[in-house]
Amino acid sequence: MSFRNFKMVSYVVFGRGSFNQLDEILTPHRKGDAPMVFLVDHYFEGKPLLNRIPLRGKDKVVLADVTYEPKTSQVDELARSLKEEFGTISGVIGIGGGSTMDLAKAVSLMMTNPGSSADYQGWDLVQEAGVYKVGIPTLSGTGAEVSRTTVLTGPTRKLGMNSDFTPFDQIVLDPELTKDAPANQRFYTGMDCYIHCIESLEGTYLNEFSKSYGEKALQLCQKVFVEKNQWDNESDDQLMMASYAGGMSIAYSQVGVAHAVSYGLSYLLGTKHGIGNCIVMNHLEEYYPAGVKEFKLMVEKNQIEIPQGICKGLTDEQFETMMNVSLGMKPLWENALGKDWESIMTREKLRALYERL
Repeated sequence: MSFRNFKMVSYVVFGRGSFNQLDEILTPHRKGDAPMVFLVDHYFEGKPLLNRIPLRGKDKVVLADVTYEPKTSQVDELARSLKEEFGTISGVIGIGGGSTMDLAKAVSLMMTNPGSSADYQGWDLVQEAGVYKVGIPTLSGTGAEVSRTTVLTGPTRKLGMNSDFTPFDQIVLDPELTKDAPANQRFYTGMDCYIHCIESLEGTYLNEFSKSYGEKALQLCQKVFVEKNQWDNESDDQLMMASYAGGMSIAYSQVGVAHAVSYGLSYLLGTKHGIGNCIVMNHLEEYYPAGVKEFKLMVEKNQIEIPQGICKGLTDEQFETMMNVSLGMKPLWENALGKDWESIMTREKLRALYERL
């Protein structure tokens, strides 16, 4: 039997105010006058965070439009324009939520690998290390800061560039950066972590490594979303660590039904990942009874509205597209339902589930 030999993030700094060390962290990685490129979530346009970025020389700030999740075309365009402007760069620093961090990972890889990012959607297709890359989350939950994937919507599928070259070289976990996040955004992204944990802990791929991280992440999510009555600094610290631990638990296991179904939604309808997971989780009593019950309690307690009826009026062809994307996520289904998952999750059953969303 061969065991997964997986690549982790090389360096991690955690703590309130740790963002202030960024200049010191980047300095040894600067190559001559090749700039550092800061990809920042467009949410921060005109906000104080932009003025805290330690720019030197030809460094560039690019505001990343993450209204929709990253597309391969967006990655290719960014990498092309940076090559055109600078030839080479010292590194890419992604500052934002999961989409911005995924964009940074993908652009780093496309600075050194030929062709289109769509050519690398799959497992272990990337051949060359990217340029130096740093992830700085301003929302907690996706685990994008530690994962070996960067999820992209391509011309034919929504699938990550899963490889040992994908993880960040450095992450800066500063809970202060998440303190002004809008409540619903914070909830949806936090639920991405909670749902990761439920799917991983109840999956057939489970082992002690994943279980240890998954149980800790789950416990932190429960503290933040079930036990507490108000949001405070400690909540930000706890959710940031839940996101990290949740991401680590997935590294050695896999997610399940909610993620597999929500990939179809985001491919066809552009539904954001966190919200998509919540929309699907709301209807998964059959697969995760205890998790769904607790999820509904969290929704009620935090006074969040989960969108309903988003698949109303879709054509047969649109349902087929969503089902094809979803059923393409084989490892997720196998983790959730076992080796004979195809006889359990038939097209008819999946169609009926989409119709309920």
